[in-house]
Amino acid sequence: MRILLVEDDPTVAGFVVKGLREAGHVVEHADNGRDGLFMAASEAFDTIILDRMLPGGIDGIRLLETLRSQNNSTPVLLLSALAQVDERVAGLKAGGDDYLTKPFAFSELLARVEALTRRGKAEGPQTKLVVGDLEMDLLSRTVRRAAQKIDLQPREFRLLEYLMRHASQVVTRTMLLEGVWDYHFDPQTNVIDVHVSRLRQKIDKPFPTSLIHTIRNAGYMLRPE
Repeated sequence: MRILLVEDDPTVAGFVVKGLREAGHVVEHADNGRDGLFMAASEAFDTIILDRMLPGGIDGIRLLETLRSQNNSTPVLLLSALAQVDERVAGLKAGGDDYLTKPFAFSELLARVEALTRRGKAEGPQTKLVVGDLEMDLLSRTVRRAAQKIDLQPREFRLLEYLMRHASQVVTRTMLLEGVWDYHFDPQTNVIDVHVSRLRQKIDKPFPTSLIHTIRNAGYMLRPE
């Protein structure tokens, strides 16, 4: 299971990361809200463990609300030293799936994480992406727009899938390099521009409205008009 931990307390983070890895899970860690939001929005995780109070200008509630507004349904376990009922309610209303008060026993945290993951799997995997009149079938690896089949190369398919999974949000060059090309550095080439241009020729050019938009000085966005 792949887990994202967003926690600024190094003692708590070290304790949780060590325990989860010993339990056989893959764990990524962010120590502030901005990095946590970027990782949660640009990578796939089975569960997110999210601290309520975070530095970086984005606290846990704001991070969670942003994810849910982007249709990110990854199960989220909130951690907080705030034990009042209204604080727990606020976290759940923001889109949290469970709430654990600090201090906590690791065995309880692990049990809650595993329960959230089972609950998420019971809903079944997502097999189709839809944005406007554009449809992608992840099982048959086919794409149609306005019921018209569109043939894509493997990299074009992966690029479009990434854009559709992040529909109506800005997708940066860094996000595309990491999410589509698996680069964790900028190779300083125009590879992204070339592939986006080719994708537009197939997805947008034959149709009256465009779905792929350039966001000046930021990146790209796939959205219906």
